[in-house]
Amino acid sequence: MKKWATGSKPELPGLEDSTSLRVRYAETDAMGWVYYANYFTYFEVGRTEMIRRSWRSYSDLEHEGYRLPVIESHCRYFHGARYDDQLDIQTRLTLPTALRLHFEYRVVRVNDGKLLAEGFTVHCFLGESGKPVPVPAELRMLVTA
Repeated sequence: MKKWATGSKPELPGLEDSTSLRVRYAETDAMGWVYYANYFTYFEVGRTEMIRRSWRSYSDLEHEGYRLPVIESHCRYFHGARYDDQLDIQTRLTLPTALRLHFEYRVVRVNDGKLLAEGFTVHCFLGESGKPVPVPAELRMLVTA
């Protein structure tokens, strides 16, 4: 298992996934580097693909009346990415409480294996009323298995 340095306790069971993407020109700044805020978009790609592949799509969840707002986020940058770099977005999901999801991310450049950034987002499940609801049992079982 990878070293996840962004906060989850090693003993917490988790679900892991990896998604690849290529940096688009529009994601870079005037200096030619990926604009810092775009790493949060990469985190979103990793998160939504993980949920889709392991459980169901975000749009299905929304049709069922759920929302998963980000309630906390953090990113630490180590090296920059440039246009056309192939990136591997590694994502890990843990459930620290019955009401929260904790996603951790590592953005790695494929051609040299260099860790570019790591971070996390914390989410809660909201029901149709807009109030927090417990993480659905089906997802909890997937993550803690």
